[in-house]
Amino acid sequence: MITKTQNTNLSRKGVFDKIVQFEEVMSNMDNAMFDDVCPLRHIFGDDIYVREITMPAGMVLTSKIHKTNHPFFVIKGDVSVVTEDGVVRIKAPYWGMTKAGTKRVLHIHSETVWITVHATKEKNLDKIENELIAKNYNELPIRVRREIEGDTKCHL
Repeated sequence: MITKTQNTNLSRKGVFDKIVQFEEVMSNMDNAMFDDVCPLRHIFGDDIYVREITMPAGMVLTSKIHKTNHPFFVIKGDVSVVTEDGVVRIKAPYWGMTKAGTKRVLHIHSETVWITVHATKEKNLDKIENELIAKNYNELPIRVRREIEGDTKCHL
């Protein structure tokens, strides 16, 4: 189930920049943790990589920047999500599509299990990260940056 709780009149790029600023503020907090601090499970199939993350209740975190369009599944939990498209509350079970260029802020209301599925032939986790994740906005493929910068307003 998904519930829209807020919308934004900012461009997709404007919201992306606000999320990056929020992440910078969080980085100055005493109890801030970075990288993959929640339990992860990695599963491989034929040209498929499945990543499962379990996030505890009460946590606020930012996601990585996704280079590709891919499905996600929330199989357990309750989470508010800030994206370039606005703020939504997701309660399991739910599935959706992540757009290339997405970066999120998540507030975990109850323990949440989130799964992403990616097309890749790679099996090495470091190489997968380099293939699927951008370290910053400028690392996104040019077509993705153009799509984001071309959006004038974001709506759910």
